[in-house]
Amino acid sequence: MLILNVLVNGWLAYQWWLEVEPVFRATMADPFATPDPVSARSSYLILTMLVVATALWFAYEVPALANSGQTLGKRLLQVKVVKLENTDQLGFGRAFRRWARLGMWTPLWSCYGLGFVAQLVDSGSVLFDQKLRQALHDKSAATVVVAVPPGRPEQPAQATTPDHADDSTGGKR
Repeated sequence: MLILNVLVNGWLAYQWWLEVEPVFRATMADPFATPDPVSARSSYLILTMLVVATALWFAYEVPALANSGQTLGKRLLQVKVVKLENTDQLGFGRAFRRWARLGMWTPLWSCYGLGFVAQLVDSGSVLFDQKLRQALHDKSAATVVVAVPPGRPEQPAQATTPDHADDSTGGKR
């Protein structure tokens, strides 16, 4: 995810640096001088990078959680997101609701870090839920993260009927 984000946002970051670099150099040359203001374009570039990062995060997480309950990272850590009431697939609506509570704050990083603080509070809320260790985004979507036992299939196996189930004697011979 990070590599894809760097590739996609790399050009925008380069453009941002071209806007900011003259002001940065002037400030470094004379720290006590009043710097020239940075162009409005640099702010738009930062906001665009944050929106692109949010869109990539959405495209990575929501479909994966909706279908299997796991992203690549969750598979590596052997954890899975499931509904509170059963272990069926989350579905798009619930996966989006879970992601939105955490992910939609990302563009607000440019507002004095407000988005980052909101994400930090959400992620840290797991420390105060002793029972299920749910973060706020899990509570809003009624989901919980559970460990997947190693070597076990991701989906519960279908119940098999015993060999004597079709036997009219009930297995007594």
